[in-house]
Amino acid sequence: MLLHFLIAAAGTLLARRYALQRDLLDHPGERRSHQVATPRGGGIAIVVAMLVAILALALRDPSQRWLLGGFGVGLVLVAAVGMVDDHRPLPASLRLAVHALAGMVLAISVQMAAGNPWLSAMAFLSVIVLTNIWNFMDGINGLATSQALLLALALAWLLGGSWALLAGALAASCTGFLPFNFPRARIFLGDGGSGGIGYCLAGLGTIAALTGGAAALWLLLPLSAFMVDAGLTLLKRVVQRERWWEAHTRHAYQAWARVVGHTRVTLAYASWTATTVAVMIVLRSTPVALALALCVVTYLAASVVWWRLERMESHIKTTGDK
Repeated sequence: MLLHFLIAAAGTLLARRYALQRDLLDHPGERRSHQVATPRGGGIAIVVAMLVAILALALRDPSQRWLLGGFGVGLVLVAAVGMVDDHRPLPASLRLAVHALAGMVLAISVQMAAGNPWLSAMAFLSVIVLTNIWNFMDGINGLATSQALLLALALAWLLGGSWALLAGALAASCTGFLPFNFPRARIFLGDGGSGGIGYCLAGLGTIAALTGGAAALWLLLPLSAFMVDAGLTLLKRVVQRERWWEAHTRHAYQAWARVVGHTRVTLAYASWTATTVAVMIVLRSTPVALALALCVVTYLAASVVWWRLERMESHIKTTGDK
């Protein structure tokens, strides 16, 4: 774990130097939530740390070599298209196609390992969903990385063997990057980093489902903050016929951050997710029906919070105008 922490920390420093030299900066604007020009692309250090972990575990545990190999190939695809996009913006359709290819690679690996078409379908869909959600939700300091850290810890607890170690490597890598991004951002993850993190969580979540279907259901709890904010915001933009694939600042977390600041929002989201992780750990041995009921209640509560946050900023503006 210390090795992956150091790889991520040192890699982030190198990525920041590279970004400054190449002028890879995110500048403030109406589609951004930050106020100063900031380097991007630091998340590639997390991807490198994860690839080192995948290689080491494949050498250590030959029985998992093919599944780890498929996991690694998919991660390279997602991170590579994100890195290119960080240098020169690519069409959303091309990025999505590469994400789908990465999901297919992972799905084929899962099918070869488990012979379960439902889990293979889950692998494919979860890669597309979580890869893009982590990209959508990477808009304020520390949010995407802190959420990934908490989920990685939850996955390390759920999983066993090499996969628990891989989840631990993700947690350690996120910890190495986080001080450069929170509370003040000296570098952003970039599309390569945020997409790579989302892919890793999708892959590890699918492997957790191999150990039992209830594990995947319980994982929906700590995913609730991101799933609801990203999902309902996307639905709202589609209904309003906006160009939903373009960058924007319409998420609830962004509206809230404009009122109270990045740090408080990131810590609030972390508190929500840490609480759901604790609930998952305490109640995991209870019947699946309880897990389903808790998921329904949690997502309904998160939806209500999203609705309130969406209206908070406009209410403040209206009150101020009066």
